Order: sequence, then structure tokens, then C-alpha cells
Amino acid sequence: MKFEDLLLETGGFGRFQILILAILCLARINLPMHFLLHNFLAATPSHHCAIPHREAFVNLTREEVLLISIPQKPDGTFSSCEMFSQPQFHLLLNSSLQPENKSIIQSCQHGWVYDHSQFTSTISTQWDLVCEQRGLNQATATFFFIGVTVGARVFGDLSDRFGRKAMLQLSLLCSLVFGMLSAASVSYTMLAVTRTLTGVALSGLSLIVLPLGMEWVDVQHRTFTGILSSIFWSVGNMLLALAAYLVREWHWLLVAVTAPCLLSIICLWWVPESARWLIAKGKVKQAHRHLLRCARMNGRKDFAVSPEALTRMATDKNMGGSYSYISLFRTPVLRKISVCSGVVWFGVAFSYYGLSMNLTGFGLSIYLSQFVFGVIEIPAKMAMYVLVNRIGRRQSQAWTLILAGVCIGANILIPKSFSSLRSVVAVLGKGCSEAAFTTVFLYTSELYPTILRQNGMGYTSFLARLGGALAPLVFLLDEVWRSLPEVTYCAVAVCSGATAFLLPETLNARLPEGIEDVEKPQVKVPPEASTAEGVPLQALPK
Repeated sequence: MKFEDLLLETGGFGRFQILILAILCLARINLPMHFLLHNFLAATPSHHCAIPHREAFVNLTREEVLLISIPQKPDGTFSSCEMFSQPQFHLLLNSSLQPENKSIIQSCQHGWVYDHSQFTSTISTQWDLVCEQRGLNQATATFFFIGVTVGARVFGDLSDRFGRKAMLQLSLLCSLVFGMLSAASVSYTMLAVTRTLTGVALSGLSLIVLPLGMEWVDVQHRTFTGILSSIFWSVGNMLLALAAYLVREWHWLLVAVTAPCLLSIICLWWVPESARWLIAKGKVKQAHRHLLRCARMNGRKDFAVSPEALTRMATDKNMGGSYSYISLFRTPVLRKISVCSGVVWFGVAFSYYGLSMNLTGFGLSIYLSQFVFGVIEIPAKMAMYVLVNRIGRRQSQAWTLILAGVCIGANILIPKSFSSLRSVVAVLGKGCSEAAFTTVFLYTSELYPTILRQNGMGYTSFLARLGGALAPLVFLLDEVWRSLPEVTYCAVAVCSGATAFLLPETLNARLPEGIEDVEKPQVKVPPEASTAEGVPLQALPK
């Protein structure tokens, strides 16, 4: 007997599954509010060198003081990082005669003055993370994603050893604690450390929510589950824009995006442990109790599968052994899956965060750009709901990544003056990038067997977070060549998309339970074979 057969005995996809997914999706909203927080937490408003007061400035306006104290760029704007060593009063007569003697230009000596019209405070303005310290500002996001990378390694292994639910609860609790500590940071070092630890904690939430939901649903509702979970990421994306618009001070913004973790912790107590995992680990009595509860809630009071039958399932599959990340590379098919999916995950995250953390240059405010980028993700996910069932997971994964890369590359060629066209192309690229991210979670969950699913998700998430950690630093390459960051994002997206063609198709295939299920050809399930009380997936309301 397969686990999918057990789910059919309990009513397939019913109220039990809907309630579990609702709670898990609520928890998922927390993720983008931290993963994309860098856009507002470390935003750098326009700024210029602070100018010490002089008696000669008494009768001058602010604009005139800036004119004689700050060099102008070729476009007429004032330099953000340089000042004249002495006031250049001759510029009051003719501002176009900028001094050619570079020796009178020096870096800022007295700090900076920031434009606070958009942000009351950010970490950039708090600790002057501009000019020579600009790298530290970008590194804040890298530190966070390094934490997420480490967390993927830690939680992937622990959730396979100690269970999905326990590690999810630990993840949320630690996220709440470290998020609040970040808000209370009194130095850049404290912020860097606490944001890194927040990344470690949130990685567990990112890693476990979808597999836990997927392991409670049947074959025909896996796509629905993956897309629904992903839509709530977009909801969190839009809520982040709203929170940042309403809360302009970075300490309180951190409190605002961390507080929802408390609600998720409370709601999570109702969610049961994965019965698939319990059976795989030989804990059949607990699995039977949860399956019985599932059947009763779904209205199937005639559920008659005994604990002894579950014991035979675990014994037949021999799934109670000890597995590690090394197991992902021991057999030929798993090895190929692990290498290729790792490349795909790196490319997906690298291009996604490259697009998501570049909210300027499109003619929209940073808040509106964030909101629009969140809105465009929802139709992209709806399209994937159809495409992954029509053309399959592999084709969907490959082409969405390639098209995202093409959109990034196209904006390199479009002049800055065409801001509307650049905005449209950027939004399309963001939609394709999000579609790729939506597909990769669903696809990877189906590629790995139950006994290694969290290890597989941990390994691929590790590489994804490595991509996420490197993405912000790539922006610093604009000092070498202005378009180099975009060229890099484009190339990585296209190459990783091409790699996806090497993965096996999982459309309508049963979730593999043991390694042998992966190594042998997968059994396809006809679309009508598994339904929710007789209603095919395609008939469910979107």
C-alpha cells in the first residue's frame, strides 16, 4: 500500500488538509517580510557631505552654500562623497566653471547630511554606511543570507531526524527572538550578528512549510498546494511594502515585520506532524493517530487501516535507517538530480534577489515598486498553476528561468530615458523569476524521496541562499562596469534554466518514498485517479 492510498482512505483532500494549509500559509507570510527587508532597512537616501558653518556663509542660501562647497557631477547633481577643501566662491558667478584642479577635492570630512523626506532613519543613515562604507551596507543582506544558508544545512538535517513540526516551531521561536534583538541593535556589529541569526532561524520556516503541507496532500493537489503556498509569499511581499510605507524608522519596521511570528507560533500547535515522516521513521502509532484524526475531520468515519498495516509499510520500504546529505550523491539518479537541482536553485535565487533588490531606475517610488513586484507575482503563479500541469514541471522550470534572464538582459539595452518601457520589462522579468521560484519548490519536493526530502530541500536551499547572499554584492560590480551586475544576473539565469532540462519530469508521478523509488522509473498516476471527493484539481476554484 502506498501513502497516497492511505490519503484516499482518509478522504483525499478535505477540511483537514485545507486547515493545515491555511495555518502553514499564514506562517509563510513572515518570509518575504524579512528576506526582502533589506530594500527598506538599508535604503540609502540622497546625501552629501556635511559642511561646517563659516561666517562667510551667513548671507548665502542653502543652495549657494552647496554650490561653493560640493563638486557637481556631469549631470548637474551634487557629489555624494566629495567636497571642496576650501569654498569656491567664484562658482557663484558661473556655476558651470567647475574646478579642474582635483587636488582641492577631498572626501567628506565632517559626516553626511541625508534627505529624510522618504525615510526617517535607516541603517545607512544611522551608521553612515555610504561612500567608502557602502560595501558594509550591501553586506547586511549578505550576512542575512549567509545565516539562511547555514540554516538550510542545519534545519534540513534536523527536520529529517527530529520531525517537521518540532523544527518548524523552533524556527519560528528563534525568528521571533532574534528579530526583536535586531530591532534593539545599538551597533552595526550587533545588527550584523542578529540578522545573521535571524536568517538561520527563518531558513527552517522556508525549508519546512511546503514539504510539510505537501506530505499531507494527494498527487492531484500537490500543484494546488505549491501554488497556494507561493501566493502567500506574494501577499507577504505586498504587506512589506505597506509596512515600510507606514513605518519609516528602521527599528520599528523590524518590530513590525517580526511580530507576526508570534501569531504563527500560536496557530502551529494545531498542525500535526507529517504522517509520511512518522511512518518512514517507524513511529506508526503516532502516524495512525494523525491519520484517524484526518479521516474523522474529512467525514470518513469508516477509516479502518490498522497500525499493523502501517508497520508493514515502513518495513517493506526499509525507510527507518539513517541518512545524511552524502546519501543524495550515492546513487546515479539521485546524484544527477542533486547536481542539476542545485544549479537550478542557485540560479533561481540569484536572479530573483538580483531583481527584487533593485527597485530604483524604473520611474516608480521604492514603495510602489515593491508593491507592484508583489502584485505581478500572483498572475505569474496562476499561470504556473496551469502550465506545470499542461507542459510539465521541467519545461516550466527551464523556460521561466531563461525568460527571466532575457528580460534582465533586455533592460541593459533599453536607454534610461525609456523609464516606462524599462518598468514593463522589469515587471515581466520579476514575474518570470517568481514563476521559476514557485516551480522550483514544487518540483524539488517531488524529486526527492520522503526519507531524504528534507535533506534534499536543505541541500538545494543551501545553494539557493548562497545565490541570495552573493546577489546583493554583485551590485558593487557597477564600479567596474555599469552594466556588469545585470550581465551577471542574465548569464546565470539563462545557464541555470538550461540545466533544468536535464532533470526528470514528475508530472502525475507518485511522491517517491524510498531511494529505490527514485532509481527505478516512476509510476505515473492518471489525472483522474486521485481526486478531492470526486472533484478533479482543475475544477477547484482558483
